[in-house]
Amino acid sequence: MSAALIVLIFILFSNRCNSIRVENGNWMLYEHPNFTGHQYFLRRGEYPDFQQWLGFNDSIRSCRIIPQQRGSYRIRIYEREDFRGESMEFVDDCSSVHERFNYHDIYSCNVLEGHWIFYEQPNYRGRQYYLRPGEYRRYTDWGSVNARVGSLRRVRENY
Repeated sequence: MSAALIVLIFILFSNRCNSIRVENGNWMLYEHPNFTGHQYFLRRGEYPDFQQWLGFNDSIRSCRIIPQQRGSYRIRIYEREDFRGESMEFVDDCSSVHERFNYHDIYSCNVLEGHWIFYEQPNYRGRQYYLRPGEYRRYTDWGSVNARVGSLRRVRENY
């Protein structure tokens, strides 16, 4: 049985998760059904408790595997909703969005290539948000309750 199937079976029959082992791939776990609530990015490894995956609690109700990306990465962020105001394009990880973009808040973005994770705080900490290729006209489109983005990272197989 594949690791993907085991994780999905577990999620379907349980509301709580005390530990996880990811044998392959990158995953996003969600606190609530239908890919809502707090989001947690996991890559290959062992997570003995929810704090190891930066969890706010042990509730996991849905998950998805993130497709592997072999090409380039590109994301454009904007200071205002609907792709307005100043913008900046990124092609690599950024541990402090404010230092490079001079704004703490990102109100919209366009993921041009690759899959990305936004982190609410610098240095890849705090709440996490998974972004697939596409347009995000406002921060609620990526599941956030506010526009704060402290850092961003490409989803790659190995770090």
